Amino acid sequence: MFIRSLKVRSSNGNVHEYVRIVASIRENGRTRQKVIANLGRRDTLEAILPLLHRFLAGEDDQQKLSRELKQDSPLEVLDAANWGPMLVVRHLVGQLGLWKLLDAGRRWPHLMPDEDPDDDWVSRVMVLIANRLVCPGSEHALANWLETDYACDRQGRRYVPCWKEDGRVQVDRTVLQRWYRTLDHLLLNKDTLEVSLYERLRTLFEFQPEFVLYDLTSTYFTGRGATGFAKHGFSRDGHPREVQVVVGVVMVAGWPIAHHVWAGNRRDSTTVPEVIRDLAKRFHLARVVFVGDRGMVTDSNLKCIRDSEGQYGFLVGMTRRRNPQAEALIDRVDESRWMTCEAGINARERHDPPRTRVQEVRSDQAGVRVFVVDSDERRAYEQGLREQAMQRVRRGLEKLQSRMAKGRLKQPEKIGAAVERLLQRHHGYRYYAWELKDGQLRFFEHPVNLPREKKYEGKYLIQTDQSEITPQDAVAHYKDLNEVERGFHCLKDPLGMRPIWHHVERRIRAHIFVAALAFLLDRMLERALRDAGISLSSTNAWSALATIRYVQFRVEGELRSGVTPGSARARQVLKALRLSDLRPPTPPPGEETTM
Repeated sequence: MFIRSLKVRSSNGNVHEYVRIVASIRENGRTRQKVIANLGRRDTLEAILPLLHRFLAGEDDQQKLSRELKQDSPLEVLDAANWGPMLVVRHLVGQLGLWKLLDAGRRWPHLMPDEDPDDDWVSRVMVLIANRLVCPGSEHALANWLETDYACDRQGRRYVPCWKEDGRVQVDRTVLQRWYRTLDHLLLNKDTLEVSLYERLRTLFEFQPEFVLYDLTSTYFTGRGATGFAKHGFSRDGHPREVQVVVGVVMVAGWPIAHHVWAGNRRDSTTVPEVIRDLAKRFHLARVVFVGDRGMVTDSNLKCIRDSEGQYGFLVGMTRRRNPQAEALIDRVDESRWMTCEAGINARERHDPPRTRVQEVRSDQAGVRVFVVDSDERRAYEQGLREQAMQRVRRGLEKLQSRMAKGRLKQPEKIGAAVERLLQRHHGYRYYAWELKDGQLRFFEHPVNLPREKKYEGKYLIQTDQSEITPQDAVAHYKDLNEVERGFHCLKDPLGMRPIWHHVERRIRAHIFVAALAFLLDRMLERALRDAGISLSSTNAWSALATIRYVQFRVEGELRSGVTPGSARARQVLKALRLSDLRPPTPPPGEETTM
């Protein structure tokens, strides 16, 4: 028997290596290899190999460690805390110069009782960012994470929780207030900090701010939120019953440079002028093209972009529904003039990659160009939604006919109201028409609306005032908005803007600012992995880094410590970041911990 490995590419593009035990057998006069056992993924096996070896050797952990260290007396392990994520956060923060920027920042003017005016609140910011990246939770839940992860200040003093039961609160309120005050200090420096980080990013990665991407999301509250700030509005999370806030993110060259937070009932289009003014005032962007989705498009917004100081242009989507202008533009398509757009990386990996085509059509506005885009992928998605909606409406109308046949519904006005409710619920008016004649309900496919829906499926429109941009480049830049969408997933899921329990507006804004900073560090890690040619997502990288642990143990009464090398994937991440010094700072004697 011998060992073989097989590399398999997953659907998200990552390549995993699987280990097998095979044996050579002879069958029908030929030799072939037969799989005896599938052992699993190589990186997993490397992580558990020491445990497996100890199990087979019949030794417990302390005996094994004592033997490896050539100690006669047993070794007492005191603690083994996750250290890898905090190690990488401190490294990336150092690259950004965030320590110095915050050290030079302002402090909340009103001190709490017994608050040290020289308290190292900057180190607490780094802990909050690491917590967002690894185990997002409230500042109250932070105490649980501090028991499993080694988080220390710049002097190496480990942050430890201080448990004290007080009703529903399980953490000492004085300590909890220190973390809340850290949020207050951080928020005071938001405006200047975002600009300084933007300038630092330009120095590190050498990009030019030619296209500014902007999009919105919303995030809801666990609880009632802040009065007058957390409000009901259009929920992008599918939680319309919960109060929320609206969050706008600005990205340049793939990097998040600024974010804005508004009350939950703020309309998308009303945020654009404020963002444009902020870009001109704080970032001094002289010539940029504003890229936004169709929800941002109003005549006043486009005028605001044109009238901004400097050379501002736009490349934005157009609303398609209930827009006669859009319908007329799509009708101008010439089937012989389509131009094929280059497929993205994910599309090229498919066996039958979906096609995206574009063509420029005659515009009715002077100085504005319009592109019609036809996407196979979008068409399949919209067709699926339409067929699902039609099926639901059809079932509802058939049940209504059954009720009428049984005599349960007779009055014409009630029948008409029931039909309208069904058509409104699933956009049924786009697909079906109906009539009530001689007490019988008849419904049928709409002769005008349904063909129009099918005709426009898969198509969308882009308009711009840029005269030199090619149709293919216009599509590529508009698709870059997906990067903002992906950023929202990072903010909400692995980095976790939620849960938001705060009831004070400034704490809500600071909480989201921590998530935005964590998102920036996540992008930096992703960039380092890509530059190193490592096929590993940032999410998996943070998980792998948790296998790097800071271990404290006692041998013959002497305290010692060390850092484990982590799994194979964790070592790949460290190599990509060129990180060799893995030990945390040595704390001052007698000051090993802090709160």
